[in-house]
Amino acid sequence: MTNTGSDITRVAVVTGGAMGIGGAAAQHLAASGHRVIIADRDRQAADRTVAALVALGHQADAVTMDVSEPASIATAFAEIEQLAVRCDILVNSAGVATVASFLDFKLEEFQRTMDINVTGTLLCSQHAARLMVKHQWGRIINIASVAGMRAVGSGRTAYGTSKGAVIALTRQMAVELAEHGITANAVCPGPVDTPLTQKLHSAQFRAEYAKAIPMERYGNVDEIAAVVQFLASAQASYITGIAMPVDGGFLSSGARGL
Repeated sequence: MTNTGSDITRVAVVTGGAMGIGGAAAQHLAASGHRVIIADRDRQAADRTVAALVALGHQADAVTMDVSEPASIATAFAEIEQLAVRCDILVNSAGVATVASFLDFKLEEFQRTMDINVTGTLLCSQHAARLMVKHQWGRIINIASVAGMRAVGSGRTAYGTSKGAVIALTRQMAVELAEHGITANAVCPGPVDTPLTQKLHSAQFRAEYAKAIPMERYGNVDEIAAVVQFLASAQASYITGIAMPVDGGFLSSGARGL
């Protein structure tokens, strides 16, 4: 019999949860009645997010986690287990992006991107899944990108490759964890207004990207978080191994304006 656990408060860990998509996901999950643990390397920002959630009457805690450091991940999950005993939902939102041409992309930057976006996702998922297995229930939601499904302009050698790897990793996790009542899915945003895109996307790039999207605009973090919230829910129990674009129709679009 599937363990629905409807009588317990589920614990949701959100990496990179201090701001951006992770912050919005934390807010949506908290509003749904989950106890949220913000795992972020910027502890001050994480504490501010927690304070805002608590002020609204939600349950929230913060832990310091640098997903580029395996030891930091292990220490944070040990603290999470001590704080909350369990982990029912993991949202892997922490990530990094660097833009440079393919011919000039530095090896150390490529490796750093893979360490954070892929290896960090792997290690966090392993730690979380070990806690989920104890209760035979869990949800792992990885924030990937449409850049992992098709090339999005120039300069995304490491970012696009890393997000493609996250999608492949998600499928592997879905296959291996299904017997434990754990689902694993990837959410693949198109362009979203976040501190990261505001820094990386020039005005010209934003205009060109928006023209390639049938909805002709960037998304917002709440539109991504709403999908995360659904995939974390009991209602999504038969969905696993997918990569869901949330992109205003970008991946479906070909030549436009004819």
